[in-house]
Amino acid sequence: MNTRIFLQISPERRGIILYTSVTVTGIRGLPLIQKGDDLPRLIIDKCALEDGDIICVASTIISKAKGYSRHLKDIVPGDRAMRIANSTDEDPRFIQVVLDQACDILIETPFTLTEVPCGHVGVRSGVDASNVEDGLIITLPPDPMYEAEEIRRELKTLTRKDCGVIVTDTCGRSFRRGQIGHAIGWSGMSAIRDFRGDSDLFGKTLEITEEAVVDEIAGFANLIMGESNNGVPVVLFRGIPEWSGHDALYFSPEEDIIRKALKKV
Repeated sequence: MNTRIFLQISPERRGIILYTSVTVTGIRGLPLIQKGDDLPRLIIDKCALEDGDIICVASTIISKAKGYSRHLKDIVPGDRAMRIANSTDEDPRFIQVVLDQACDILIETPFTLTEVPCGHVGVRSGVDASNVEDGLIITLPPDPMYEAEEIRRELKTLTRKDCGVIVTDTCGRSFRRGQIGHAIGWSGMSAIRDFRGDSDLFGKTLEITEEAVVDEIAGFANLIMGESNNGVPVVLFRGIPEWSGHDALYFSPEEDIIRKALKKV
């Protein structure tokens, strides 16, 4: 049985209906994903889509279906991986995969903080050894934006419905305990809802307010997906109003003051 949560939200942007109902449904019953599985077809076998729906898909099952994985037994760690693993008390072969996936290393220890080519910054390059067979390591899709677009396109071909797709991954946060869902790829919507130029309650013009809507949706999706053995890698959102904005979710290196500070450490 699928899990459903009903919400009432009050969007404040002009041109949007004042009250609307949002339904959040965890899609259960999907099989354990194997390389070569057709994710869009498996999804529509478990739910009926409507125009405007947003589908959140855990990056792990995309990586499994596409074969983005490595076997520990095939990995030979280099000197840097050995040095980091000695400090973090981790398997140096695992750390080697982390380094292989990264395009930039921001911190080596006490945990390895990296940037991957798609722009996402996270701990250990998003490399995951949970919910997979022993000895197998799952890596993030190398191009999550393409994966989101591909799933969206195939869902539309199969159903004739125009849906948005968000690829999610779980990440920790600075200054807070616990992991939450983040969007690492999206299609069919803008990442950022841009309030700049709007007025606040007192008529003041907003100059810097930008809302990372895809991350907010991904965070709620992760609540439904769970972090252990829930078996809910896909979540359906229905009734979220459209928004306008842009896709510059990641700061450029020139804008990112935190990155600059870490580089000086």
